[in-house]
Amino acid sequence: MQKGGVGEKMLKFLFRVVRFLRKCIFSVLSVGPVPAHIAFIMDGNRRYARQHNLKEGAGHDAGFLALMSIVIYACELGIKYVTVYAFSIDNFRRRPEEVECIMNLMLEKIELMCRKDSIVNRHGVRIHFSGNLELLREPMRDAAKKLMAVTANNSNALLTLCVAYTSTNEIIQAIQKSCEEKWVENQEPRRVGRGPINLLEIEKQMDMAIAPDPDIVVRTSGENRLSNFLLWQSARSYLFSTLALWPDISFWHLVWIVLNFQRNQSRVEKKNKQV
Repeated sequence: MQKGGVGEKMLKFLFRVVRFLRKCIFSVLSVGPVPAHIAFIMDGNRRYARQHNLKEGAGHDAGFLALMSIVIYACELGIKYVTVYAFSIDNFRRRPEEVECIMNLMLEKIELMCRKDSIVNRHGVRIHFSGNLELLREPMRDAAKKLMAVTANNSNALLTLCVAYTSTNEIIQAIQKSCEEKWVENQEPRRVGRGPINLLEIEKQMDMAIAPDPDIVVRTSGENRLSNFLLWQSARSYLFSTLALWPDISFWHLVWIVLNFQRNQSRVEKKNKQV
């Protein structure tokens, strides 16, 4: 019992040391500009499972742990918005068995995040789902709505999960809603200032209107494609690609991402002003 007690105390001590060092590093990073919004294309879960000879779905399980770690680090650094590409509409074209496995795992993790003692609730993270949720099965859709309701009062950060999402679908839906809204307005006889739909009216209808445009869009696994993710919102974002597979992404990767953002910030701002 004594040995167990000593071991437990040592682990707690090491945890405090690691957390203190992390806090020191984030304090140094905070001297420079800290991104308000980071978006991730979580690529490499299946490759991770193959490389480690894991069963199907285990890579996505490891990817969820990586996501929770990133959420914790983002909160500690003061990043208010994190958006992740969790499941594309195009992913429904994969093998039915694989889609079923991913959906079951996603449902399990959503239910886990609904708990009061979950990482998102302990750190005051609000959850928002972006995408065409009507494409999901009812249990999954209901769980997503429940998680958004459960975390609605959390205010430290916002985690947006893009599920059943593509940017082209988001844009089409926003334009359709804008047209419908304009048509209703034009039916009012005393309505003044009837005119064409403008940019702000379309952006207001976007799923991602809940957050500012991302400062950084990160893709893991070494790929450089946006894969139909936040095409509208990332026009002025800093794009970053890392060779790390998503389940392997760590504290040090986030530090390196932010350092690169800070190093290129003045150049990006200068280009944006010229646009």
